Amino acid sequence: MVDRAQDAPWLAWLVEALHQAQWLLLRLLHACGLAGSAEGQPAWPWAWRLSGENLLLDAGQARLLAAGLGCAGAALLLLALACAWRRMRWPLAGCALLAVVLAPWPSASVVQVPAHPASFHTQPQPFSDTAIARGEAHYARHCLRCHGAQGNGQGRDAAAQPVWPPSFTSTLLWRRADGDLFHAIRHGVRGRDGRVTMPGFAAWLSEAQTWDLLHYLRALAAGELLQATGSWAQPVPLPDMALRCHGAGKTRVSDWQGQRLLLTTAPLKDLLPDPRFITLWLPMEEAPSALPDAVDCVAAAPATATLALELVSASQSLHGVQLMADKAGWLRARNARGASAWRNDDLLCRTPDGTAQGVASGQEDALSRILRLMDAEPVRYVKGGRVHGTVF
Repeated sequence: MVDRAQDAPWLAWLVEALHQAQWLLLRLLHACGLAGSAEGQPAWPWAWRLSGENLLLDAGQARLLAAGLGCAGAALLLLALACAWRRMRWPLAGCALLAVVLAPWPSASVVQVPAHPASFHTQPQPFSDTAIARGEAHYARHCLRCHGAQGNGQGRDAAAQPVWPPSFTSTLLWRRADGDLFHAIRHGVRGRDGRVTMPGFAAWLSEAQTWDLLHYLRALAAGELLQATGSWAQPVPLPDMALRCHGAGKTRVSDWQGQRLLLTTAPLKDLLPDPRFITLWLPMEEAPSALPDAVDCVAAAPATATLALELVSASQSLHGVQLMADKAGWLRARNARGASAWRNDDLLCRTPDGTAQGVASGQEDALSRILRLMDAEPVRYVKGGRVHGTVF
C-alpha cells in the first residue's frame, strides 16, 4: 500500500491538524448557535474549506503551508513577548509583522476547495455486513443502470448521461471525505458549466439509507480494486458483524478490538486453535448448534456476512477463503488456498518496502511472517484529508 502520509509522517500530522482544526471550529460555532444543522449534523457555514487531500498529492505545497504556519506561530510568540516586554515592544512587533509578510504560503487553489454544508459530516453507522446488505438494495434500485454491476461506470444507461459516470474503483471514494460523497448522492453533482451531471436522490433515500449506500460502494470498490490489481490499493476494514463466541460479552467483530482476527470459511475438520489470533468461522453450510472448540466465534448471520465478504475480497465464492485483520481492524491478508497454505505474497496491504523489513528466521513460516509484518507496519490511512488509526 503506497501512501504519502506513511512516507512523510509530518504530512500526516499536518493533514490531521487541518481536519481537526476545522472540525473543532465547526463544533464550536454550532455550540454557540453560529452554525446551523444540515441533515442531522452540524452544517459547515462556508462555501470553501481547507483541503488536506490535495496536500497529500502535492508535497511541495504542503511544505509551503507548514512553513507558513510555522512563521505565523512565531509571529504570535513574538507578539506575546512584545506584550510582556515593554522596552522591546515595537522591535518585537515589527519582527512579528515581518514574519507574517515574508511567510511562504501555498497556492490558494490547492489549499482551498469548494465545500458543502455536509462536508464535515461523519459516517454515523459502522461498516457492517447488515449496512452493506441494505446498501446493495439501494444501489440496485437507484445506481445500477448508470454505474454498472461492478461500479465501473459501464451501466446500460451510462452512454445517455451528460457526463460518463465515474468508476468507483478510482480514487473517487478513497480520497473524498464522507460528507462530500453524502452530499453528492443526496443533492446531485454539477459540472463546471453548471449542468447537472448526476441527479440527487434525497427524495428517494433517507439519510440513513444514504450512509448505507456509501458502505456498499466502498465494499464494492474494495473488491474490484483487489481483482484488478491483486492487492488492496487502499486499506479496507473487516466488516463488523454479529457473532456467537466462547468469550463472555463478545457478540460482534468490534468487540475484539486489539486482537488479530482470522476469518475463515475452511471446513471445520481443517481448523485448529491458534493462540496468535482470534478465529472467526463463517460456515458455508449450516453451522452446528453447539459452538465448535476449534474456533473462537461463528458468524451469527452467514447470509449477510457472506455478501459483505464476497464484495471486499473479490470472491464469487468464499469456499476456502481466509481473511486476516490486524489489531486495528484493517484487512491485511487474503488466502484462498486453504487453512495452512499461506504464502508471503498473501499480505496484500503493506508499505512499499514492507517485504524487506526484518529478517525471517529459518523456522519462520509464511503465516508467522505475515503476522509479524502486520504488527510492525500499522496502517496510517489518509482519506478525505484525515488520518485514520483504527476503524472500530
